[in-house]
This record gives sequence, structure tokens and C-alpha cells, in this order.
Amino acid sequence: MMEKRPQPLARDAMAYVLAGGRGSRLKELTDRRAKPAVYFGGKARIIDFALSNAINSGIRRIGVATQYKAHSLIRHLQRGWNFLRPERNESFDVLPASQRVSETQWYEGTADAVYQNIDIIEPYGPEYMVILAGDHIYKMDYELMLQQHVDSGADVTIGCLEVPRMEATGFGVMHVDGKDEIIAFIEKPADPPGIPGNEDFALASMGIYVFHTKFLMEILRRDAADPHSSRDFGKDIIPYIVSNGKAVAHRFAHSCVRSNFERTPYWRDVGTIDAYWQANIDLTDIVPELDIYDKSWPIWTYSEITPPAKFVHDDEGRRGSAISSLVAGDCIISGSSLYKSLLFTGVRANSYSRLEGAVILPKVQIGRHARLTNVIIDHGVVIPEGLVVGEDPEIDARRFRRSEEGICLITQPMIDKLGMAV
Repeated sequence: MMEKRPQPLARDAMAYVLAGGRGSRLKELTDRRAKPAVYFGGKARIIDFALSNAINSGIRRIGVATQYKAHSLIRHLQRGWNFLRPERNESFDVLPASQRVSETQWYEGTADAVYQNIDIIEPYGPEYMVILAGDHIYKMDYELMLQQHVDSGADVTIGCLEVPRMEATGFGVMHVDGKDEIIAFIEKPADPPGIPGNEDFALASMGIYVFHTKFLMEILRRDAADPHSSRDFGKDIIPYIVSNGKAVAHRFAHSCVRSNFERTPYWRDVGTIDAYWQANIDLTDIVPELDIYDKSWPIWTYSEITPPAKFVHDDEGRRGSAISSLVAGDCIISGSSLYKSLLFTGVRANSYSRLEGAVILPKVQIGRHARLTNVIIDHGVVIPEGLVVGEDPEIDARRFRRSEEGICLITQPMIDKLGMAV
């Protein structure tokens, strides 16, 4: 791993998080909220990982661009991320699409989401811009990426994952030379180029870019003047720099933050029902691949003041218990049994109910005798007494959103349609 300088470059950087996307593959989970605002890990939201990486890396100027159904996200940011202080040369700006450039123009693409806020960014005077996606789960020290950017003299440095070559067909892929300089950027190639010296793997874009601020602003203004541009980093800005400047790949393994318990670099796009369920349930493993207990790299979030979780009743068949599960504060497990499940704040699981492989979002109430297997239950849902999910695929598919892997997403409108007494 590269050694840090005495003077961190992060002090002169601004992190700009692109958090306007819907995340339509998460289906009903994003009907009321943007993907970055979706709950994750028992207490946090997805966006908290990118923001925590910035704070833990030493970056103290942060902007978050929002657009799609942003209220839940903005409320979370206001509650959980309001500790940065201007008198300490810190800043935190929430930047909804507000038609700053034109009275009819929302953010047209990821690059436009930065361009429309140039007048807000420039007065802060950051020397570097770290452009981040707000919808991935990972721990990364951006200081190390900033150092590579400066040392290489690159116009743009792009964060990349090393993935098996034929698994890279859904990514933007970097074709690099032996020095990791990018020769070509190919969006979702059918036959991804391999890494020199390791041809079975390819370098896939993480949607993380580092620029010198002055250069980025020049490129964004040039792109805004191009009537044929789609105003997108991946489709327009990066290919232009690859062709006309110097673009360098930064390998995630070089800056991934790992505790003693994390064996491999961890990065997840939790953009589908199955991937979202799996990443949450993975946290219930005895030694999970992602260590959220690492105090040296905390995941900051809005944390409600809640009483402890409570487990009551000790009768046969009616025992409040949890095995290989994570249970947040203000949960009451009243004669219910949990196995490999993750419960967010304020869940009530009532007597004789049984949960296995359940991801339960905040404020859910689970009725007596319910049996729920391999489910995601949205915020505030009231599960009727005796409901059974995860035992009959045909019934589940008629009632709920059932994924390819057999995970059932349950929302309150779906419950309401059942016509069952609550």
C-alpha cells in the first residue's frame, strides 16, 4: 500500500456525491425514495458509505446532488450529516435539481449535475474534486487515490474494480496499458479487454473520478456547449479525456479499507432485490465479508435515540430469540424467533411468529403466527396475523414482488390488496 504524505491532499479536496438516481431495479423499494436513501445494514442508508469514506479520508467539503424523490434522502442528510461547520473550513451542501442554469432544465446527466452547481463549488476553492456515486457499499480511503492522481499527472483518475473478465460486461471497462494508463473506455462490452499480465480479469469502473478542479470545470463547460452530448461522465466526459488527455486507472485494492477480519476487498452494487437482500443477510455471518464493527473506519449515519432491543417470553413455541441475527434499537421481539435476519429500528415481532432470512426495515409490525422466509419488508408495513411467505412460490408470486432467486419484497399496498384482517 502507498505511504501517505505528511500533508493530506484530502484537506484540499471536495467530495461531490451523485445521489439523484432512482434505482428502478430495486422495484417498490424506490417508489418513495431514491436508491441512495434505501436503508442498509440495520441502521444506515446506502449513501452513508460514500459519505463516511469521504469523512474518514479527511475530506471536509462535501456536496450531494439529488433529484429523484429526494425528500427522504434530504431529510436523512439534514439529520445525520449536519455536523460540518463553516468556521472550521468545512461545508456540506445538499444540491437538489433546482433549475439553476435554465428555468426548464433539471439535471440531464451525471456531468450536468456537477456543471449546474459550478457557481456553488468554485467559491470554496477546492484544488481537487472527488466525484462519487452515492449508491454502492464499500470502504475506501480516497486520500490514496488523490495521491496517485497527483503523482501520475493524470487529467482524471478513475476508481476501478478487478473483476473476472466476462463478469465485466455490465460495467464501463478500462482498457489499460502496462502503467494503468487508460487506452480506451468501453461501456458494457460484449468481450471486455483483459488486464495486461492478468488477462482473465478486467478493470471495471466504480463511478469514482478524481480531477483537478480547474480542469474539471473547463471540461464541463466544453461539454455543456456541445449540443450532441448526453451530459454524462461515463458516456461523454471520460471518453473525451481518454482520447484527448491522460486518464489513469486506480485499483480499488490499493485503497480499500479492511479490518483484520476482512479477507478480500469488499464492494457491492446493491441495485437489485437479490443483491440487496444478499448483502444485508451476509452481515449475519459469524465473520462477514464486510466489517461494520471496525471502529477505525466508522460508518456515520443519523442515529435515532432509542431504547435497547428487548426479548421477552420464554415458553415453548413462544420464546423471544435471535440466532445469527442483527437487531437494532427499539425492537421488541415478543415471543418471536429470528434466524439469519436483520431488523432495523423499531420493529415489533409478536408471539409465535418466525423469521428466517428476513430483512425488516424500520417500524414494521409482524403479527402473531406469521412465518416469513427470505423476505424484504418495507418501512412501516403491518404484517397480518398468520401470514406465510416463502413456502409456496406460486402464491408468493401472485401476492408480492418475487425475485428470480425467490426473495419476496413486501410493501403495505401489497398487504392491503390481500384483504386480510390486521
